[in-house]
Amino acid sequence: MRKNTELTETGVGNMEIKLQRAGIADAKELHAMQTAAFRELLYTYRDFDTSPGNESVEKTELRLQQEFTYFYFICVDGQKAGAIRIVDTKESGKCKRISPVFIMPEFCGQGIAQKAIALCEAIHGSEGWELDTILQEPKNCHLYEKLGYRKTGRTESVNDRLTLVFYRK
Repeated sequence: MRKNTELTETGVGNMEIKLQRAGIADAKELHAMQTAAFRELLYTYRDFDTSPGNESVEKTELRLQQEFTYFYFICVDGQKAGAIRIVDTKESGKCKRISPVFIMPEFCGQGIAQKAIALCEAIHGSEGWELDTILQEPKNCHLYEKLGYRKTGRTESVNDRLTLVFYRK
């Protein structure tokens, strides 16, 4: 049985930010939010094989069933504003991974992702993290760098429009 983890933080403006653990019953809602949140990036970069915006609901269900996956809804004042997936095997020497994190378009630009990542670090530990993001999205890169993530020097070209850049903390 999975623990129902919730952690709340107030302080982004007057908003209350809460992480609410998602379960298998939430797969369709989580998938719908994810595809909507990544839709614009999917069509900008045309990365149909790798984008979270083009994943099947079955892939979301599989992830939710993994013992090492922790999917959280990011709630703002009681509304689901996005989600974040943490891969945490809890193995010594293994990094935790953020993959993916997304905020719905109507909630973007309010510091919500930054606070959600900080809440995940409070739950899963502040050290030993990794992630990747789109190099061509400077706002994403800036967010992670502001939170203490540093480029590893590794990049991966997905296509002629999109390059992934890898970070560690």
